Parts: sequence; C-alpha cells; structure tokens
Amino acid sequence: MVPDISTGSRTYGLLAYLYGPGRRDEHTDPHIVAAWQSVLAPDPGRDPAATLKQLTDRLDLPVLALPAGRRPARHVWHCPVRTAPGDRLLSDAEWGDVARRIVHATGIAETGDEQACRWIAVRHAPDHIHIVATLKRQDGRSPRRHNDSARAQAECRQIEKDFGLQQLNPGDRTAAQRPTSAERSKAERAGRAEPPRETLRETVRQALAGAATEDEFFARLTAAGLRVEQRTAPSGDTLGYKVALPADRNRAGEPVWFSGSKLAPDLSLPKIRQRLAAGPLDPEDGPRPHPAAARRNAVTPSVGAAAVLDQDDEGTAVAHLVGTGELLDALAKTAPATTRRELSQAARAFERATRTHERAARADHRALRSAARGVLRAGDALGRGEDGGTTAMVLSTLVLVTLAAARWHSAHGHAQQAAAAGQAAQHLRTAYQTAAAPPLKAMRHHSQRLPDPVRDQHTTTVTTILPAYADQLRNGTGWDALIATLDQAQAAGHDPAALLKTVVEQRELDTADNVNDVLIWRIRHTTGLPAAPKPATAPGPARTRAPKPTEATAHTAPAPSAQRRSRR
Repeated sequence: MVPDISTGSRTYGLLAYLYGPGRRDEHTDPHIVAAWQSVLAPDPGRDPAATLKQLTDRLDLPVLALPAGRRPARHVWHCPVRTAPGDRLLSDAEWGDVARRIVHATGIAETGDEQACRWIAVRHAPDHIHIVATLKRQDGRSPRRHNDSARAQAECRQIEKDFGLQQLNPGDRTAAQRPTSAERSKAERAGRAEPPRETLRETVRQALAGAATEDEFFARLTAAGLRVEQRTAPSGDTLGYKVALPADRNRAGEPVWFSGSKLAPDLSLPKIRQRLAAGPLDPEDGPRPHPAAARRNAVTPSVGAAAVLDQDDEGTAVAHLVGTGELLDALAKTAPATTRRELSQAARAFERATRTHERAARADHRALRSAARGVLRAGDALGRGEDGGTTAMVLSTLVLVTLAAARWHSAHGHAQQAAAAGQAAQHLRTAYQTAAAPPLKAMRHHSQRLPDPVRDQHTTTVTTILPAYADQLRNGTGWDALIATLDQAQAAGHDPAALLKTVVEQRELDTADNVNDVLIWRIRHTTGLPAAPKPATAPGPARTRAPKPTEATAHTAPAPSAQRRSRR
C-alpha cells in the first residue's frame, strides 16, 4: 500500500479531477467513502443535488474564515493511497477505515479531535482512494503534520498486516524524492516519457560518474545540455548548484530549477565533494582507451567489489556500492542500442541500493570510479565483436556484484535497497544475454570444429576439477563455449586444469545463474583471451569446409593449435 503526499492551492481543481472522467476515462463511480463529518460533506457522486462548489466551500471554510494574511498559500493536502498489484479489492468500508487511520497518523485529524482539519476520501477506482484535506484546523490553528510522509508510510505498513495485503518494504528516508502528481501530469501534457526530475537525476548521476574534479562535473552537466546555475558566496566559493531542462518552464516562462539535494540525497554539492575527495583519478589528457579495453579494465575492480560485499565491512562495502553505481551509470551512458535500455534501468534501480545511513570509507572505491572514468572516456561501444564480448564479460561480473549487494543489504535490514539491487541484477541478466549471444555463438562454432578426442580431453578436465558441477555444466547452455574457451587457452600456452582451479578459487559459483558463463568469462579475462573470437572462427556460409592448402601456404608453419594437436 503506497501513500503519496503533496500539497496544492486549488481545492476545486483537485475535486474536479477526482470527480471527473480522468485523463483517459479511467475514473468510474467517484464517491466519498469517509469524511470529517458525513453530514457536512456533500457528495456529488451520490447526491444529484450536491455540487463540487458546495463541497469545496465546506472543505475550505476554516481557511476562508481567517484573515487573508493568515491563509496558507498552499492549503490543500492531497494523499492518494493505492494497494499493490495483486492485492484483493477492499470494500468502501475498508477504504474508509484506511483513510481515517492515515489522517490520524499524519496529524491531519486525530481520532476524537473535534477541531481537526476538514477532509474527505474519494474513491473513483477499485484499487485506490484520494484523501483531500485543507490545512487549517477548525479552531484556526495549523495541524501538527511534521514528518507526515514517513508516518503515513509506517501506518500503511501496519494496515497491510491488519488487512492481509502484500507487505511492502519499509522506507529509511534515503530514497530520492519521487515526482509529484503535478509533475507527472505536466510531463504527460508535454509528451515527455518521464517527468524532468527523473531525467535530471539520471543526467546528473552520469555526469558525476568517474568525474575527477568539481569543475569537470559542472562542465559535464553543461555538455549534457542542462541549464546549470551555481550558488556562490561573496568570496567566490561555490555553495551549491541547481539544474533545469532547457524546455521545462513554468507558467511565467521561467526555468523550473531543481537543486542537487532535491534530485537525490547524495547529489547535493557537499555529498558530491565527499565522493570527489576519495583520491585522484587518471587525467583527461592521456590517450583515450578503446571501448573494449575500458570494459575489460572494469572487470577486476568489479570482482573486488563482490568480494568486499561478502566480507561485510560496512564502510568499505558502502564505498564499493557507490563505485558500482558509478560504473553502471558509465556503462548505461555508453551502451549500444541493443543493451542501452536494460542497462539504464539497471543503473536507475541500483542507485537506490547505493544510499544507506552508513558512511562510505573514502579511498576504497577509486578503482571502480577509475573504471567508470575509463568507460566514459572511451566513448560509445559498438556492441559487436570485441566490444560486445567485453561488455558481456563485465556484465557477467556485475550480475554477481548486484546479487552480493542484495545479500549485504538484506543482512543489514535494508529492505528497499536489497530489492533495488535484485531488480538491477534482473536487468543486467537481460542485457548480458543480449551482449553475450554473438561471442558465445562464435565460441560454440569453434567447439563444434574440434576433433572428438580434443573435446573428450577438455570434458575429462572439467569433470576432474569440478566433479560437483560436472552434470550441471555438461547439460547447461554454454557448455560448447566453455570447451572452446579451454581449447583456446591451451593453444595460448595455459594448462586447462590449473586454469580451472585458479578461476574457481576466485569466487564461489553457487550464486551464479549459469556456471558455464561465469567460467567462460573468468578464463578469458584471466588469460587475456579476446572476449570475442576472431572473425576467422565465426560461422559463415563460406567456411562450411576447410580450404585446401595452396602452394603459397604449404610451406608456412602450422598454427599453434595445429602444432599442439599434431604432437598429441
């Protein structure tokens, strides 16, 4: 059950929406299910003689009774309350009980207080109600509604238990502020895919990812096309900042600004400075890395992050959560079209998992921030060949990191962060499957061209080193690609048995969705094998049969793999 409190200035306008057809004719049978006094609250949904004007006047009476100078500018308190998808439908009587409990918990109208604020609860859909109140008590005083959002959330958690509904995760006041209903409505009218607040939050996070200095952060914001204003002291020092989308303006034609702290708690300038103070990163004037190299360089710190999260050192773990969030932001910004949507959703979900009340240790996430910086400096990935293979390599690791983050948060009672990390893992799995499909297909083709004795040799090696996983590996997807990877590693001079032992010791395999995939990318990263096989090994109609040697090639030295097989 989700409450969403906001304030406004027009009682009649809100009631007209609640009793109207809705933006898509979705409102059905609007009517009052509870009110401060049923005899004083005319219901236009049930009484043909009642009007919206009458209901507005009754609600606003305590406000209008005050001198003009004492009337609050935003006197309308609005709290939609919605059940979760899959919950049973509540009756009008049950919704009325919900409304009374919420206005009591939030200080709008405590039970038995005859001078409390006037309020109503309107139901115009099966799964939710809207509570509307005016923010002056009938004795002219203001209600004590401090921290009303948190109190409403807490009461909803208790209502869920009492009513047998889905029990949502409790909040801890570290979440970013959600767009208001007015912001969502404005975005819909403007044809935007999302409210500006959401777009700005993602853009600011991506500008911060891997930034080395405050000046670089602000330069990135400007380069991203945002309007940026810095608040400075008389000394010239920057005290804060705010951002706006160029096309987002209010009725007066002025930009709609959002400070960093209004976008997310960790995007205020003091919090950003704490992150930048962790230590120096690579300078901008060095050679730009190749996208594949930048992604390959991100694997090692990601593996380290997973290990740190399992060790349960709070300060270090939080630092690595922050660094992982920056790496995800960098990958999302530079991802090819095939994986960009899933990676963006993964980054958005995981940003909730980066915020806790624990403080991050300063210098522990520089490797992750440097990896994010390298990914951004390298620019957009092509999404094919080596670029696609190294993307799959780092995504395979990040799935394990996000799962480790979910376990860490669960162990510390961070329910919302644990759920967010789990959502990020799901999006990363989907992105991985897309990125990994071409290189894994090429590896399978390589495996299918191997002689049976060679395949049997590698199968024996895997069975000997990993007897507990042998059946799972042989029967799982990716088995052929694992055989191909072991063969290529052996061709490069590595002992497959020793190599398997090494990569298995890097981290446990029980939490892996696909052990074959995990082993493939660990081996390729450990040995420096290309993340995607060379085009010559890729399947194609022109390579259905091996060409006969020509006179020019008959005297050339055989390839390393051919030499090895001839020795066998």
